[in-house]
Amino acid sequence: MAAVETTLPNPILHEFWVRPAEDIDADLALLRSTNGGVNFLAEPEIPPEIPLPQGPGGWVLTRHQDILQVSKTPEIFSSASGITIGDSPPEFNEFFGSMISMDDPRHARLRRIVSAGFTPRMLRKLEGSVQTIATSIVDDIADKGEVDFVVDVAAALPLKIVCDLMGIPDSEYQFVFDRTNTILGASDPEYVANEADVITALLTAGGELANLMSEVAEAKKGGDGTDLTSQLVNADLGDDELTSADLASFFILLVVAGNETTRNAISWGLKYLTDHPQQKAAWAADFEGLAQTAVEEIVRLASPVTYMRRTALAATEINGQAIAEGEKVCMFYLAANRDPEVFADPLTFDIRREPNNHVGFGGPGPHFCLGAHLARREITVMFREVLTRLPDIEASGPPALLQSSFIHGIKRLPATFTPAG
Repeated sequence: MAAVETTLPNPILHEFWVRPAEDIDADLALLRSTNGGVNFLAEPEIPPEIPLPQGPGGWVLTRHQDILQVSKTPEIFSSASGITIGDSPPEFNEFFGSMISMDDPRHARLRRIVSAGFTPRMLRKLEGSVQTIATSIVDDIADKGEVDFVVDVAAALPLKIVCDLMGIPDSEYQFVFDRTNTILGASDPEYVANEADVITALLTAGGELANLMSEVAEAKKGGDGTDLTSQLVNADLGDDELTSADLASFFILLVVAGNETTRNAISWGLKYLTDHPQQKAAWAADFEGLAQTAVEEIVRLASPVTYMRRTALAATEINGQAIAEGEKVCMFYLAANRDPEVFADPLTFDIRREPNNHVGFGGPGPHFCLGAHLARREITVMFREVLTRLPDIEASGPPALLQSSFIHGIKRLPATFTPAG
């Protein structure tokens, strides 16, 4: 087992991410230039009252090319032992991670089944919903002049889209929103005050979402609904039929990954546009012409999923560094998206940036984000509505950052604008 490096900054630790952005970027640059960007760092200390093993640490990857290597070789770098640094039982990993915590062939089977929700036909239907919902969101805030951009705008769109996709009633939206905050904010004292209660909080929130999905699925059996849940429970899938556990864990994945990541990209987007008013003005003046590159740049800098873990199934090597069988490897997407070998002036927010080969939706390979197209559409439509109807909107205070090494999140972001009447 590799020796833990104790003199370097450690992005595996949650507190690393609630510091000023310039300090974070400086430390990521230091990691990228040390030992070829491959460093073995410690895991968070597990309190003795939490019944999980203390892990030995993991290899932190910060260079773009190394993350591409790991992403493209799932036969060597496995997802099945967990996608975050801590070690948990396989059942726990799959309950909260669904297919992203599986290897092929199980991963390929589940992805093939649920991809029915991401066909061109379903995406066209959802794109119409995205526009309708985004319009409604701005309608609701247009006369206020001051909002919490995260809660009132950024979170509202993807949550509604995911719930509509799965056929969840409107009355359950707040319930779903609160439980996803607990799951992805479990490392943040605002959501789980006592570290000893983390496992209980996670299991309770996950169990409640699973129960909701089971109730919705049961109600849709035998019906003619067009939502994805209706399709999955009423289709003749033969040997591929989903179990209730499969469906519940997939729902948790969607409401966590599909909601939180897009929500944070939109939230960071307003922060970047506020900090770079010339970029904001340029996009507003030619929204459609710059939308594609602007959205990619927001996703690059925001990198809503900070990292994903893999586990080496055999002895291997990354950039000259020997990796032993069984060792953990953490692909820090946010660091890779600031790699100066790939991106000119990587800390500069440039809505015209091309090419932009970011890994904000994960690296290439079987685990590339299934909902990337939908996420891009949501970000585009939301900013079209905001910049067109509330042209002087800006972040009016610093973001309240999520204390998490896994999600690059904003909990709250005050925003002001001239009421639109």
